[in-house]
Amino acid sequence: MSAQHETSSHLQVELGERSYPIDIGQSLLDSHELLAGAISGKRVAIVTNTVVAPLYLERLTKTLQAAGKQVIPIVLPDGEQEKNWESLMKIFDVLLAEKCDRQTTLVALGGGVIGDLTGYAAASYMRGVPFIQVPTTLLAQVDSSVGGKTGINHPLGKNMIGAFYQPLAVIADTTTLNTLAPRELSAGLAEVIKHGCITSEVFFSWIEANVGRLVAREPAALAYAIQRSCEIKADVVRQDEREGGLRAILNFGHTFGHAIEAGLGYGEWLHGEAVGCGMVMAADLSQRMGFIDEATKQRIAAVVAAAGLPTVATRMDAGRWIELMQVDKKAAGGKIKFILLKPLGTPVITTVPEELLRATIAACSS
Repeated sequence: MSAQHETSSHLQVELGERSYPIDIGQSLLDSHELLAGAISGKRVAIVTNTVVAPLYLERLTKTLQAAGKQVIPIVLPDGEQEKNWESLMKIFDVLLAEKCDRQTTLVALGGGVIGDLTGYAAASYMRGVPFIQVPTTLLAQVDSSVGGKTGINHPLGKNMIGAFYQPLAVIADTTTLNTLAPRELSAGLAEVIKHGCITSEVFFSWIEANVGRLVAREPAALAYAIQRSCEIKADVVRQDEREGGLRAILNFGHTFGHAIEAGLGYGEWLHGEAVGCGMVMAADLSQRMGFIDEATKQRIAAVVAAAGLPTVATRMDAGRWIELMQVDKKAAGGKIKFILLKPLGTPVITTVPEELLRATIAACSS
């Protein structure tokens, strides 16, 4: 299977009355019809950060103004460490000062942090106002903008405070990826690889064959990777919107990854870097459990490395690892649940013997 030449696509997340479209394509930030069509009210608050604002805030503002909207900008500091209570309050401060009502639409212009913060603000402000995701990073376009997970971090755990709250639309302008730092692009590829690992060996094999094209930002390859990732995630979310069971498979690599992020301090590693390394650790644990063979484990480690992601975690005491992983939304009664592969393309949610977990931690950290 080769990358499609089509560089724009339209998908639907089917959730009954909460269903919404995902549009993926070039120069969508300039589309009056698309943006105005998704926003019914007159007033729009664009939430963004100090990195994205100089690049795209004026452009999006002009498009919305041309569609007859009144725009209120809210610019937050950049970084995972800013996904906190203070940033949430800054959004509320502006909304209240501007006398924003329930007809005001919030627009998240940025990566995963901005999307999560804006979504949580929208879920909470006046007990719920409309919001739209306009993701500008690969990670946000393939993963975090889809599915309605919103929230903030707590010093003791990542994403532990939040709400399920679906956007009205996701508008992914792929030309914004041209300004991404290579490290940010790699971070997004982690979530693309994840989707292949958990649902489709065919897609995983395509990623293996095309990872060089993805790193080189070939538009057709990126468009195909984004489209397939959104299709996969939308299908999982449709079946399990609030993570009662199946949706937890989307956390492949994340139990280890969240421990890396929390243990090192948010922002030390990018979320996608931690997930990339976490997938290598989850593959190692899958192999120790007898679910996959050594060759499959090596394939996963090789494609993670080829995407420019770390494959070895910073050393932490094994007890600290386990402590951090117990503060996980999938943990129940102190038992850590892992998403493992049995085999590649098929996820399994399971507890594991502590000695095997400790062996993986020792083998995959330095």
